[in-house]
Amino acid sequence: MRLRALLETDALGLRLLGGEEELDRTVRGVMTTDLRDPSRYLSGGELVLTGLAWRREPEDSERFVRILAEAQVAGLAAGEAELGSVPEDLVLACARHRLPLFSVVEDVAFASITEYVVRRVSGERAGDLAAVVDRHRRLMTSGPAGGGPEVVLDLLASDLDLPAWVLSATGRRIAVPTVAASGGPAAAGPGGAGAVGSGGAPELSAAVRARLAGEHLAAQRSGRRGPHRVTAADGATYSLFPIRSSGQGPAGSGDVRETVLSDWLLVVGADAGDWPEERLDLLHGVTQLIAVERDRRDAARTVRRRLAQEVLELVQSGAPPAEVAARLRVAAPVLLPGLGTAPHWQVVVARVEWEGGTPPAPGGPVSQSLLEEMLVDPEATGPEPSDRIAVAHTGDEAVALVPLPAPADGPAAAPAGGAPSGARGATGGDTDAGGGAAERAYGFEAGIHADALLAAVREPLSRGLDGDGRLTLGVSATVQSAEGLRGALEEARHARRVAAARPGRVCAAGHQELASHVLLLPFVPDDVRRAFTARLLDPLRDYDRRHRAELIPTLEAFLDCDGSWTRCAARLHLHVNTLRYRVGRIEQLTGRDLARLEDKVDFFLALRMS
Repeated sequence: MRLRALLETDALGLRLLGGEEELDRTVRGVMTTDLRDPSRYLSGGELVLTGLAWRREPEDSERFVRILAEAQVAGLAAGEAELGSVPEDLVLACARHRLPLFSVVEDVAFASITEYVVRRVSGERAGDLAAVVDRHRRLMTSGPAGGGPEVVLDLLASDLDLPAWVLSATGRRIAVPTVAASGGPAAAGPGGAGAVGSGGAPELSAAVRARLAGEHLAAQRSGRRGPHRVTAADGATYSLFPIRSSGQGPAGSGDVRETVLSDWLLVVGADAGDWPEERLDLLHGVTQLIAVERDRRDAARTVRRRLAQEVLELVQSGAPPAEVAARLRVAAPVLLPGLGTAPHWQVVVARVEWEGGTPPAPGGPVSQSLLEEMLVDPEATGPEPSDRIAVAHTGDEAVALVPLPAPADGPAAAPAGGAPSGARGATGGDTDAGGGAAERAYGFEAGIHADALLAAVREPLSRGLDGDGRLTLGVSATVQSAEGLRGALEEARHARRVAAARPGRVCAAGHQELASHVLLLPFVPDDVRRAFTARLLDPLRDYDRRHRAELIPTLEAFLDCDGSWTRCAARLHLHVNTLRYRVGRIEQLTGRDLARLEDKVDFFLALRMS
């Protein structure tokens, strides 16, 4: 289609601000972005839609427009919602680079323009996919009950004979076709990459999904343009098309290291290497339609994230357990609708860290997005199971509250398969006679297991983090009430620190791996902790403040050296007699004897709890 066709439809709310002489440019696609540098995602010929969130000062307009012009985009459409009107510096920059510029009125959604452009491009270039796009558009706009990614996959299979799947960055099946194409890898045979499900639609094995997701992440990290072609072990060839959200990325970061970890991908069971440009363009249009649905579903996580954030802030601030319990009672029906009894809870902590170079935005948001995805059972299909997980973030850390239905009569009431009869696992998937998929993956009765969680995501995420990134995970034990939630949080954080001490790009540790005193300390009530540490350490702190005697550091070093006078004196660079004087002063101020094991243990615990 030509750019001038955009002005022929009043419903799009577009007004031309400059570049009238360039309106005969051909539009080959559409991209929505607020990244400061979107060049990595541009292939030329796009209509770029932007909300102007990248603009912080007038000079930013020249840089942004220059990037678009060098990428040979067809035109730029700027929304008026952010600034009220399109700034003059952007108009002038577009004029200098001969880039057509449109303004978009506030009450017109970018999704409407995207669907219009994709429909027109499809209609003009290939009538077969035009029907696919148009039918899918109508179904998607009717709401989740009438559309979604599954619909477009079925249309690709039935109308174009293309088997296709939508996967997450960890290789989980977001959407699968319900009808089978007559060709492609679906004919490969049972049990492998081309196994056929009970509904006649092709399936991908867990190993193939992990391989494809890993190849996708590696290709994106290297900056290669899609589609990416991958040949599986059985010889079947797949083409991978990135599915991007609105371009905001976690926390609005433009760092590809972070945004790529939350992308979906469209897997097509065909070799796109010899496809004509028209068909490639149309498949990119299909990914844009799926991205609209993804953005809508991402927005639905807002309520669960807010609930998790409120609970996390209460727990970290030391709020009374009754107040935390009240907030959890609000969260439980949202996460486990229809549950008659209060759930048990488990805490999972995640942290993404990057090495070297310019540091990206704080890792909490990308850790949050990853954790929301990882805690869904890898065998569960669709995004809905993630509705049962609430994830908050603080700084560089994400914290998940995972509700687990409490067995009616204790663990003995659970059937042999692992889950209470008729229950639905917090990690998604209905139970069956042999135990549901979630139970098989994570072990339902005991909640989420760190080793199973690690096995499900390590292969693809290691590819996405390769070179300069690390993901570490910590998993708490299950707690039965609000009183135990703070201890579970501390336990998960300590387990994550244990995982961080291990080699590898993706590491996890669970509560089972913690030493006994570390396991017990988080569950000591706050008032007991404060009283215990104050009785032993406050006299030493007061003395240190008055005399700068460093009794607390001396006590820590003495215990770390197992009471060895010579090793402790060497560590502190003191004469042994000076060390004996300080230890004597500690004993005098506290009334304890550091030669006795019981007193050493008390001091050790007090330091750990302080």
